[in-house]
Amino acid sequence: MRIALVGTRGVPARYGGFETAVDEVGRRLAARGHDVTVYCRSTGEDAPRTYAGMRLVHLPAVRTRSLETLSHTGLSVLHLAAHRVDAAIVFNAANSPWLPVVRAARIPVATHVDGLEWKRAKWGPNGRRYYRAAESLSVRWSDALIADAEGIAQYYRDAFAVDTTLLTYGAPRLDGLGTGRLAELGVEADGYHLVVARFEPENHVDLIVDGYRRSGATLPLVVVGGAPYSDAYTARVRELADERVHLLGPVWDQDQLDELYAHARTYLHGHSVGGTNPSLLRAIGAGTAVTAFDVSFNREVLGADGRFFADADGVAVAVEEAESDPAATAARAAGLRVRAEAYDWDRVADGYEQLCRDLQARRVPGPRRSRRRPVDLDGPATPSPADSEALR
Repeated sequence: MRIALVGTRGVPARYGGFETAVDEVGRRLAARGHDVTVYCRSTGEDAPRTYAGMRLVHLPAVRTRSLETLSHTGLSVLHLAAHRVDAAIVFNAANSPWLPVVRAARIPVATHVDGLEWKRAKWGPNGRRYYRAAESLSVRWSDALIADAEGIAQYYRDAFAVDTTLLTYGAPRLDGLGTGRLAELGVEADGYHLVVARFEPENHVDLIVDGYRRSGATLPLVVVGGAPYSDAYTARVRELADERVHLLGPVWDQDQLDELYAHARTYLHGHSVGGTNPSLLRAIGAGTAVTAFDVSFNREVLGADGRFFADADGVAVAVEEAESDPAATAARAAGLRVRAEAYDWDRVADGYEQLCRDLQARRVPGPRRSRRRPVDLDGPATPSPADSEALR
């Protein structure tokens, strides 16, 4: 089949869950003989035209937070309409205003709807209303919908009375990794706690740093990540950090980052609105004990082997317990490594391949009338306990 993957930053994956999915799934589909085209945000004249068997199309974007994704996808869709394929996957419901162009070109299309983007604090009232409307448009104009977590699938059943195709992410197995790159960062194996996240309010990096600061932990907290659009949030994280907190900024060296995942005493995961998160899966694939923000998406992945927090005091308790009882922490880590086996990229690629075949053969639900339940758009930017219960 000729398959197009549209709406992400592109590959190689260096940023975010969508890019990870495109990289991992696209290379597998290409290896199976499919003609896979990935639309990438322009990186200059020397940008590669192929990668891991995939054909790359580089197009520009307006480099502002509110327009970058939509502007690039618009150009991508226009190119796609002139270069028809058998099936297209559009990532991010925010791109749904461009779906009529895809449909006009008679290309069957599925939309990967992502998480509850309208709950992200970085969006003001207008942005949140846009994302809510975009969800409705994705239901109305997509031939099929993709959810990466059961909580997201349940949300679309509750909010729109529609079904989705559940396609999670894979958990890479990080076995037998050395420790040589840790010394460059001033840490030792099993001698630190780890956070890897974009610095955004709904990822709760500030809450984790605050909770760690309140704790009596003796192992340092290593924080990987940054905020491309929020200097104020970064400043808050820095203000909360004490001398035990190592703020590394982004780490682009994947080998070094994998060593950090594999040799941490615990991984602290604050993401709350994005569905199944690749960073969380990377941690369990490394066999690392995880303490996560208490929402349905994280419980879905971690189950009884996870520990959960809802506030800074919960973080403090978790890191102290992990240090005081290393045997119990190691047992949880071993349980999570077993759970990681359920998240396999080959099986995920099987699901995408079958969905593309169904799109090509028109064995899909097709566009559906959008029905929306009332929601308070001015409510909290992260899920309340009621939200969490509704999504479990």
